[in-house]
Amino acid sequence: MKKTKLFSMMLITAMIFIAGCGSNGSGSKDSGSAAKDTFTVGMEAGYAPFNWTQNDNSNGAVSISGGAEFAGGYDVEIAKKIAEGLGKELKIVKTEWDGLVPALTSGKIDAIIAGMSPTAERKETIDFSDKYYTSQLAMVVKKGSKYEGATSIQDFKDAKITGQLNTFHYSVIDQINGVSKQTAMDNFPAMRVALESGMIDGYVSERPEAISASSANENLVMVEFKDGFQTLEDDTAIAVGLTKNSEYTAKINDILKGISEEDRISIMDTAIKNQPAAK
Repeated sequence: MKKTKLFSMMLITAMIFIAGCGSNGSGSKDSGSAAKDTFTVGMEAGYAPFNWTQNDNSNGAVSISGGAEFAGGYDVEIAKKIAEGLGKELKIVKTEWDGLVPALTSGKIDAIIAGMSPTAERKETIDFSDKYYTSQLAMVVKKGSKYEGATSIQDFKDAKITGQLNTFHYSVIDQINGVSKQTAMDNFPAMRVALESGMIDGYVSERPEAISASSANENLVMVEFKDGFQTLEDDTAIAVGLTKNSEYTAKINDILKGISEEDRISIMDTAIKNQPAAK
């Protein structure tokens, strides 16, 4: 009798253990399914009007993963449309510019939607979607400076000019004869502060950011040129960064085809209007 009772108890214990393991396995499967239903996008959230950080979800801003802040801007609106088209939930991960490509290639994010140009150098490491915006280069200078009326990039001879680190914005400064090329800076907020404080005379930017800078800060102005920088088409295009041979590339291209040029312009105009005021 004791042996029978002991055996029964051991059998019941084993069944409970197996059931428990089955339950855990099912939970893992559900977690995996949830992960697959998420489209994780990396961006700086500091490059208005393409992307920025704000304190609430006003104007369609999306919660930034791992914190209490929200991301807004043109890139966010495009990311929302792509996630919707993919049938997935959008997750935004705030990432420093230099960390975006490593985050993508390591699998921490599914895509880069951060005002990134599909340059030949970047294409060696990652793939890109079709372009979702095209922008020309401009210069941002301090209002009232002698550079405000410049019509050519050559008017910036001897000027202290910089651009963002690891961007073609910084490399084109070499096209200015006699320029005083300054150390590249990590982000655009830092360049705006440096410009207003007199540390630099100007910085190279894309037109939307230059409009954004002058709209947000009355002490800054955008300068466009008749005799401007020489650029390649891929330099001025903006596209979604993806891993090599990504399953998303064709699907995202189809979604982008459904966004008309009129809609893209409207989304950018709205982003410029909604950008946070400069601090």
